[in-house]
Amino acid sequence: MFTTLLVALTAVTSLAVPARQPEVGWVGPLSTQGRYIVDADGDRFMLKAGNWHGASGTWTGSGDRADPANHHAGERSNGIPLGLDRAPVREILDSFHELGINSVRLPFSNEMIRDGSLVPDAAVAANPRLRGLTRLEVYDAVVEALTADGFAVVLNNHTNTSRWCCGVDGNERWNSSQTTERWVADWLRMARRYAGNPRVVGADLYNEVRRDVLDDPNWGGGDEHDWHAAARRAADRILTEANPDLLIIIEGINWFGLPVDGLPHGRPTLEPARTLSHTLVRSGKLVYSAHFYGYTGPRHSGATGIGETSDPRYQDLSRAELFAVLQRQAFFVTEEGRHFTAPLWISEFGVGGREETDPKARAWFANFVDFLVARETSFAYWPLVGWHEDRRGNGWALVHWDAEGNRMSIDDGDDWRASAWRRLVTAPHESARPADRWRQLAPDHADAVRSMRMRAEPDWDRGARKAACPDGLRLVGLSHTGGRGLCSDAGGGAPWRGGYRVVTDERYVDTDWAPGYTKFQCPEGHFATGYALRGADFSALLCVRSGRAPGQWSDVVWFDRGDARPPGAAGGDFAHGHYKGQCARDAQVAGVAWTRRLGSPAGTPDALLCRNMA
Repeated sequence: MFTTLLVALTAVTSLAVPARQPEVGWVGPLSTQGRYIVDADGDRFMLKAGNWHGASGTWTGSGDRADPANHHAGERSNGIPLGLDRAPVREILDSFHELGINSVRLPFSNEMIRDGSLVPDAAVAANPRLRGLTRLEVYDAVVEALTADGFAVVLNNHTNTSRWCCGVDGNERWNSSQTTERWVADWLRMARRYAGNPRVVGADLYNEVRRDVLDDPNWGGGDEHDWHAAARRAADRILTEANPDLLIIIEGINWFGLPVDGLPHGRPTLEPARTLSHTLVRSGKLVYSAHFYGYTGPRHSGATGIGETSDPRYQDLSRAELFAVLQRQAFFVTEEGRHFTAPLWISEFGVGGREETDPKARAWFANFVDFLVARETSFAYWPLVGWHEDRRGNGWALVHWDAEGNRMSIDDGDDWRASAWRRLVTAPHESARPADRWRQLAPDHADAVRSMRMRAEPDWDRGARKAACPDGLRLVGLSHTGGRGLCSDAGGGAPWRGGYRVVTDERYVDTDWAPGYTKFQCPEGHFATGYALRGADFSALLCVRSGRAPGQWSDVVWFDRGDARPPGAAGGDFAHGHYKGQCARDAQVAGVAWTRRLGSPAGTPDALLCRNMA
């Protein structure tokens, strides 16, 4: 790999001449703080981005042209970032600075990673130093050029096969034309490849997960089509094995069902995260993502002709209706104090360019920009770079080059999008505020051990499904049935001094705080950070040694007949449809009581022993 990167970096040195001295107002790596993305100094960083597409596409020959109506037009991309045949990278990057963006979403395909063929000379005609390189080496050069110029780069696995056509193309899911194991391995390779570059800030795991011919993706189903589980698996492996500094960006489900009236179908986007969110092994790295275009809708695929439905598109909705739908489908994740709370990145949105005359499309774009501004939401326009012939071409793009290398941009005077775009990139935003972390544990189908320390420990309850809070968080809630848990650092972190105990009996019980019930209780000086289940039955309590002095009071919270949570309890509905028990904000779980169910040696939790933190 060293040789490959050396070749790419040598190319970039020439590409970057004459070099700029960028004024970079942020320091990588990035992380999250509640609904905010923050840089290494703790300052808020909004992803004001665009998509520089092409590396997820395929070479079709220098004479071919993409369909201007296809906003994903990658068919003339040569399989590398678009425009390298028409403009020097220096000029392309200058145009990005002029647009006012600070970051770039850079799509790639799995095929690009493994393609050892050299790009045609015509594909890099304006950048001759890139001749003789593979697609991945050109991608390397572009990453280095962007980051050297001060841009944050988000790697985006956009396609598997470098082909995007017609909705059924082998790219519907992360594993449509490859195995999940191969997909994860490719991500580990890409994450390691740029691990030394702090301005490569994110891993956008997969683009627009959707239905193939026969199967729908799901969120939490536990099968090979479970996008929630696959994303969590890839995320944890990236953070533990390849690059702990990357933001992990998880998009919702783009489409399920057949887009036919009378049959179940729709665009759930991030709505499933309201009841089943992601808890990563590094809890300050999750960003959620969604895409919105006016010609699609909450139950409209965007198709015309065959498959078209009578469901409204987003551009058919009134301003108030649109805002309500956006909040329900995606923007709710920015609500503070919930298990699903995370920054939101609208990593694709766009409209048909200067040639767009449909008043509905124009109104949608203005309204959508207004909502982004009002909600201070990170964004990435699709796409940045396009082409034109006689002022026509990929009109969706913000910057165009013709075959002679002449540039036309959104600010050239007759592009109706310009005022909304400038309003968006110059909008002020508030600074990041401190925020408690709340995270859900959901060992529904497999272990949910999010603790780095416990992941390295042996199987502490062999044969059981195990759950453990991320390091720095403590267990504060459990559900009566369903196996869900809630972790938090509210009221102060959870310093772990070292050592742990797996409690499976009553040996540490000091008082009969739940008469007639079996009680698991942490030893003195310990607090609970996890638990284990066998089927539906509670089987063990994981206790770790605290770095704090013991608290002065305890409380017993019963939740066998209804919810028992503090007034105004944060964390959200971490076990939808199940009774929940939760300790006060300044307390932690020190014990769990349960009774045996008929015909079972164990049962489900009925009460929590909550002990305050000193």
